[in-house]
Amino acid sequence: MASRRKGRILAFQALYSWEAAGAPPGLLSIPEDLLNFSWLEKVPDKGVSDFSRFLVLGTIENIAPVDTMIRSHLKNWDFSRLNRVDLAVLRMSTYTLMFQNEVPPSIVIDEAIGISKEFGTDDSYRFINGVLDSIRKTIQNEKTAADNGPSG
Repeated sequence: MASRRKGRILAFQALYSWEAAGAPPGLLSIPEDLLNFSWLEKVPDKGVSDFSRFLVLGTIENIAPVDTMIRSHLKNWDFSRLNRVDLAVLRMSTYTLMFQNEVPPSIVIDEAIGISKEFGTDDSYRFINGVLDSIRKTIQNEKTAADNGPSG
């Protein structure tokens, strides 16, 4: 789905810009031009821009649990040392893994790897893959535990 891919790239770019601007807390502080994509030379079609806006708003609205999940899966790495590209990809993808159950985790991780290969450092995709796979396993284990109910 090329339009979903474009939408994820746009959302990643918007989240990167939001973080670069100092990540002001709260949805009301999101600059309107960030969400209407006026910073692009060519405004994307409505489906792509709506999907991107959905990802950006959902990620920022849930930034505290998303960042907590990312922090808990960083091995020998400090959250504050994450570069902005990796952070934006991790935030968007973690939000999707946590709150968008209809999207298969393999798609989320594959898309994140693709974006990090295109925009990140040479090693970004390996790092992103490791963190997101760990998050995926945690979410899967929590879901399995919830589905099985309390053990006796």
